[in-house]
Amino acid sequence: MANPQMILIASSTLGANASSYTFSSIPQIYTDLLLKVSSRIDYTGAGDYFKVEFNGTTTGNTEKYLYGSGSGTGSFSGSLIESNLSSGGATANTFGNCEIYISNYTSGTNKTVSIDTVYENNATAAQQALVGGLWSNTAAITSIKLTPEGAGTNNFVTYSSFYLYGITRQ
Repeated sequence: MANPQMILIASSTLGANASSYTFSSIPQIYTDLLLKVSSRIDYTGAGDYFKVEFNGTTTGNTEKYLYGSGSGTGSFSGSLIESNLSSGGATANTFGNCEIYISNYTSGTNKTVSIDTVYENNATAAQQALVGGLWSNTAAITSIKLTPEGAGTNNFVTYSSFYLYGITRQ
């Protein structure tokens, strides 16, 4: 088996708050995609979520979300693919982190997504989660949009950073 290679496609660190972040015109030359995010939103709770949208739609998204925090564990299923992140009610200046792995993003089959995510907080409200997702669509993924979900209008805050890598076999 060939050794996989990780190639940086695009990266950005926000210089101002933003209501969403989009990677567009994703090259179709890799096998898989890996998205790394370090983010925080201006929502007032300790943590919240951002949704993942492929090619301008969330239609066909499903997830199984497993989480643990200082106060317990749980799971839920949903019709979005989402990751958690730190927000305004969490310890000051802390950012949540996640890795989103998208397998066979150019194939003519449904796309599987796995997420390993944590939001930081110096309290029991901190959370770590694993998410298994499926985008039931046969189109190649050409764009990925991330949008905070919290109650009201929420923004990714300044210094949130986004990195997109292509994974290829050599």
